[in-house]
Parts: sequence; structure tokens; C-alpha cells
Amino acid sequence: MYRTHTCGELRLANCGQNVTLAGWVQKSRKLGGMTFIDLRDRYGITQLVVEADAPAELVDTATSLGREFVIQAKGEVVERQSKNPKMATGDIEIKLDAITILNKSAVPPFTIEDNSDGGEDLRAKYRYLDLRRNPLREALMLRHKIAHEVRNFLDSKGFMEIETPYLIKSTPEGARDFVVPSRMNPGQFYALPQSPQTFKQLLMVAGYDRYFQIVRCFRDEDLRADRQPEFTQIDCEMSFVEQEDVLNTFEEMMRTLFKNVIGVEIANPIPRMSWFDAMDKYGSDKPDIRFGMTIHELTAVAKGKGFGVLDGAAYIGAIAVPGAAEYTRKQIDELTEWVKRPQVGAKGLIYIKVNQDGSFKSSIDKFYSPEDLEKIAAAAEASKGDLILIMSGDNCRKVQTMLGVLRLEMGNRLGLRNPKEFAPLWIVDFPLLEWDDETQRFYAMHHPFTAPKPEHEKYFYSDKKEDLEKVCANAYDFVLNGSELGGGSIRIHNADVQKRMFEVLGIGPEEAEYKFGFIINAFRFGAPPHGGLAFGFDRVCALFGGSDSIRDYIAFPKNNQGRDVMIDSPSEIDQIQLDELQIDIRKKVEE
Repeated sequence: MYRTHTCGELRLANCGQNVTLAGWVQKSRKLGGMTFIDLRDRYGITQLVVEADAPAELVDTATSLGREFVIQAKGEVVERQSKNPKMATGDIEIKLDAITILNKSAVPPFTIEDNSDGGEDLRAKYRYLDLRRNPLREALMLRHKIAHEVRNFLDSKGFMEIETPYLIKSTPEGARDFVVPSRMNPGQFYALPQSPQTFKQLLMVAGYDRYFQIVRCFRDEDLRADRQPEFTQIDCEMSFVEQEDVLNTFEEMMRTLFKNVIGVEIANPIPRMSWFDAMDKYGSDKPDIRFGMTIHELTAVAKGKGFGVLDGAAYIGAIAVPGAAEYTRKQIDELTEWVKRPQVGAKGLIYIKVNQDGSFKSSIDKFYSPEDLEKIAAAAEASKGDLILIMSGDNCRKVQTMLGVLRLEMGNRLGLRNPKEFAPLWIVDFPLLEWDDETQRFYAMHHPFTAPKPEHEKYFYSDKKEDLEKVCANAYDFVLNGSELGGGSIRIHNADVQKRMFEVLGIGPEEAEYKFGFIINAFRFGAPPHGGLAFGFDRVCALFGGSDSIRDYIAFPKNNQGRDVMIDSPSEIDQIQLDELQIDIRKKVEE
């Protein structure tokens, strides 16, 4: 037996017991003639002590230990004279009788401490060492606990966990597929699933009316802090339900997770907001509602005063930043340059200071009288001491989006986005379709299996672009603190409606049959009304852990270039494999 206890469980009640521990040497130190060793495993740290009068062999072994040596230690649990209240095991130590070195370790390239001296790239290369640190251990423990709670909740509600295939047919609509060549079918390829969407709908056709899966998904897209090429979803589907049934079920699930995992009570019921209101007020379809500073339209009150920038704009909007009228000109100039960055895309920024005495100071004083500015301040719902920030342009949604980004930045600067405060929200009534000017066609805002709202059916079957733009989807997103945690919809379950959807998306009958014939055909055999949603499991874990990045909550993540630097992947494969697959590599020649 390598151990009788872990390094995190011994307490004063264990004093007098002879125990065996095993783990990694966190550090060792000599004090007088005594040697102290901190032994670590994933459960905690226990202090070991070799006394000055211990056998010479034991003393020699103790003094030879290096950082991260793997050892077995045997001895008696005794009360510590100098207790450490910061350690769970800080009241005791192990008076050693024997040490066995199970494996030596090279000197680690960085310190295995909570605050390591290793940079991000170095720690990624040695991820297996980074995972020994407490912050990552705690992150993965949180992930485990959330997964456990999800399974318990869904099982209690009658959901079955059913696995769906990883090697499927490529049907790209939006993000790119990862493709996998088939050796047994030369020239043909599988795709890795972006989601189990069609399979979970087929399970509804098969009669498995409540399905779930904590499932790996894949998207070959550009990365950022909250994206990875492979990620995990809490994927769910239900039959014989309407939107209200789905929202109520998963509201309860999220409330259960918050309460059981981090001891937080969230809103009950969770508020709902239409996509249109979210864009008008927050400039985002995933608004952070922990603070106000909402967007207000100024078009009617700000135009017609001889200022060309605003007179020529189709839309003028503003936010009122509380207490920021004291900003200096230098601070405002810096903010103006900030909004001109490509990430925001604004051409400039207009400001109006609402001073404490009721007077105004602005960058447009030449064109607007105090009375005009007062009307603008009223429309922006600005108070004394506030700073009004104004943007304008030809595209309403584009301006609102820029103001939404600015709003979040000001929320950060003013400390209004408290990571310990949670403000969940359902976004509903999305547009079903998005028009793309470049390709001159509609795309599904969610995916092509989302049902239109029944009351918009007359627009759905119209041939007019302006009518199709009025159609709302029977869809919903779960938003928390400015992040989309999950989304779903009531699905199309009628073959004729699904064919019409493909038609609207410019997918002809032959293409639809080739890509989706299996599901259209399945609908002919008694598909029930059904709907569901998927939560981004990695994002849920990160937000519960108070982080913006999902990487620490994934054991072996990829970097910003989609690479695993630890195993050096992706990599080239040898010619023998290429020949078996009947694949030739054509490298791009740089001009």
C-alpha cells in the first residue's frame, strides 16, 4: 500500500496514528538539526519532520530530496508546536520513521506555487506541471463539481444521457468544420461535430423525449479567451414542449447550480428581454445588466442644428456615464482614441459634461445652445455630474454595438462589473434570419433547424426581403454578466417547414437532400414538437470561478493559434499515412 491517507485529510484527531503518505515534495528546509518537508498531492499539503536524532540514513535521504521528487513517507501524526492556520493540516505534522524515493525529478522549469514565476507560454509547454498548482487544481475541481450537479439535476428530471457520434457528415453553415479523411473510403471525409444538433433531433423522433449529453464539440474558427477549437457543451433536448417549458426547466437547473456549487441565490424568475430591446438599450445581444448606463437615442433632439456630423447621420445614440463630468480633456482625448481602435471601429466621440451647477461643457458648444444641450441631457437621462458620450452613423445597429462596447469599457473603468455579482437574463425573440450584403443571401441567425415564431408564419412564406426580415425565431439565449452561456430554440419538426427554411437560406432541393436528407426524411415518420438548448460548459465553469478565460478550466487547452505546444500539435504526418489516405499535400507558394 503506497498510502493510508492523503495529504489533505489528517487533523488533531489523528494524533498518535501511524500513517503512510505519498506525493510530491513541495519544498524542504533545514532548521537546526531538523529537516522539514512539505508533501503535496491534489488533496493538500502535510508537513513532515525528520528529527535531529533520527537514523543517519533517514537524515541523508531527507536532505537529498529535491523539488517535485515523488516519495512515500511513513511516521506518526503529532501535534505541531508552531501551527499554520493557513493550512487545513496546519495543526499536525508527521514525525517520520522512513522515506522511500519513488521517483526523482529534474528541476522544474518554473515554481509549482500559486503565484508561479513561469510565463504563460512556458507553463503551457509543461502543462502537466502547471496542473499541479492550486489555482488549476481548484478550477478542475470546480469543473468536476458542476458536471456532477448537472448530471444529478437532469437525471432527477427524467433526462437520459445518450452519446452521439464524433465522426459525422460535413454540413458547414457558419463556422468551419474540422474534417477527418477516411482511409476505407478514399477521397471522402468525416467531419467532427460543431454540435450534436441533428442527432439529438433524431433522438426526439425516436421517442427519447428527454436527452442530455456533456459533449465535446469542434469548430475551426479564430480563437479568443472564451473560445477553443474543441470545447464542451451541456447539450439537451426535450419533446412535447413549448418555449416556456424549456426556459422553466433550465432556469431551475441554473439556480440549482449556483446554489449547490458556489452558494449563490440568483433571480427567481430570471428576467427576459427581447433581442431588439437588448440591442437598443445595451448594443449587445448578451448584455451585462449588473449596471445601468443604457443607450439612448438622440436622433430627434440632436439633428438640425447645423453640425454636419450629426445632421447627416441616420442614427445618433449616447450613454450617460455617472459621475464622470470631472474627466479632464486629456482623459476624454484618450477615450476618443480608444473608440477609434479597430476593435470598436468608431470615427470619433462627442462629449457633453453636465456640471454640478447645471451648466454644460461640450465638444459641440459652437452649434448647440445651453437649451439644446439640456434637451439632449434629458433624452440621455443624464444627471448633474454625468458625462454624455455620443456616437452617430448610417447604420443603427453598428452605432449601438460601438456604444455597447464603450459602455462595457466605462463599466470596467468605474468598477461597476463586480465578478461576485451575478445577473442572469434570457434573451428572446431573435430575428430568424440575417441578411448578408456581400453574398446577397439570408443566413440563419442560430441554425437552420430553428423554428419561426408561429405568429410570423405569414412573413416566413413571403418572397419579399423586408417581410422575411420581420420573422422572429422561436429561440432563446441564457446570458450572464455580458457572456452568452447557452442558447437554443424550438425546432422545426415538419418536413415542409424545414424545406421552406432551406429555400429561404438559398439551399436548393438537391443540396438540401445531399446535406440534410436524413433528417428531412425522419420528419416524415412522426416527429414530435421538440426544442432544447446547449450551455457552453467551459464558459459556465469560468464564470462560476470568476474568470474571463476558459483555458484554466480545461485540462489541456490550445493557445491563441489553436496549437497544443505541449505535444506540438497540429503537426505533419508521414508520407506512409498520406499514401494510405490517398492524399497529396499542396503547399501554398508565397509570391
